[in-house]
Amino acid sequence: MIEVPASSLAAETLRAIIESFIVREGTDYGDAEYSLDNKVDQVRRQLDRGEVLLMWDEVLESCNLITKAQWRAYLTD
Repeated sequence: MIEVPASSLAAETLRAIIESFIVREGTDYGDAEYSLDNKVDQVRRQLDRGEVLLMWDEVLESCNLITKAQWRAYLTD
């Protein structure tokens, strides 16, 4: 997998990737309900802080978002 800097993507492309991730992964926000825009903003902030990474998988030819901890675990496997 190759890390892709989120800043290298057009805003519309990055949003589409984030939305796809949110819909695909599902989320549990407890008792609170959040709009799609709010969820996208939350993921975007995690990307900006480096907590979440945008990765390109050459084998699957797809993008995915993973946590930095997931990336570290992947590297040690």
